[in-house]
Amino acid sequence: MKRTLLVALATIVVPLFSSEPSAFGAGNLNNPNPYGLTSSEEVILQNKNNLHKVVIKSNNQANEVDSIRDRIDGLQAILEGLAVKSQENKMSMQVLNQKSSEALESSNEYEKRLTEISQKNSQNIEEIKMAMSEISRLVDTINSSYVTKSEFNNLVTDINKFKDLLAKEFKHSPAAKKNKSEFEGMKNSDIETKAKAYYDKKYYTKAIEHYTYLIEKNYKPATSNYMIGEMKYYRKNYADAIAYFKKSASLHSTASYMPTLMIHTALSMDKTGDKTNAKTFYEAIIAKYPNSKHANDAEKYLTSMK
Repeated sequence: MKRTLLVALATIVVPLFSSEPSAFGAGNLNNPNPYGLTSSEEVILQNKNNLHKVVIKSNNQANEVDSIRDRIDGLQAILEGLAVKSQENKMSMQVLNQKSSEALESSNEYEKRLTEISQKNSQNIEEIKMAMSEISRLVDTINSSYVTKSEFNNLVTDINKFKDLLAKEFKHSPAAKKNKSEFEGMKNSDIETKAKAYYDKKYYTKAIEHYTYLIEKNYKPATSNYMIGEMKYYRKNYADAIAYFKKSASLHSTASYMPTLMIHTALSMDKTGDKTNAKTFYEAIIAKYPNSKHANDAEKYLTSMK
């Protein structure tokens, strides 16, 4: 009954393998929490994060500058209003002086009006000082946090230098020269034969070198990626194994080794703590290969997860 139910789920689970399996996530730099990265990819991710931080800071500064510009415009309007008031007070003083003998009945009234005008002028001066102090503070804030064009250009220059250095190091590295001399003049089919022989003897380092060369030459890349994935799996480098299995499955999803690839992918995910996707792969194996040994193994693993 259980086997029948899982087979019925094939119409839902099997499409996962009609294209590149979505559960694979290793080596994906766009993943929020990427894993299975090479050392070069880790540096590229770090540079990508640094650029992202600069962009965020630049956007925040742009928003802050817009806000400051609005506030400065408001302060400018206040200053203009204060200037108008000051001019009005000055004119009032002139009128008062001209008509003091006619409009004011006593010197006490004159002094009272004069005191009021003086107080207004003092208040206007204080408001102007506060406005100028606010403008000064805003300018200091911009100067302390602004990402200059020079700083941004320096970051871009550093990244470009790193890329050039990485390319030169790879080009002139001993490993690159060794591969060129070791494989020069050999047929790809002969290199594949040697790679398989190294694999059978569990000389995984040499086997990986040979299969990597074949991938670079685009000779049976699906098989080569699968074989490297197997060696990474046996070495317990599960995140790397998932990345190679993913590439192999995307290139040849109907290969004869797919049942093994799928069960080892599921186990690798299980080992890395990705229980949800491991369960999905176990169920897909049972649905796609119901009468195989791998299906029986998948059922056992599913049972142990409960």
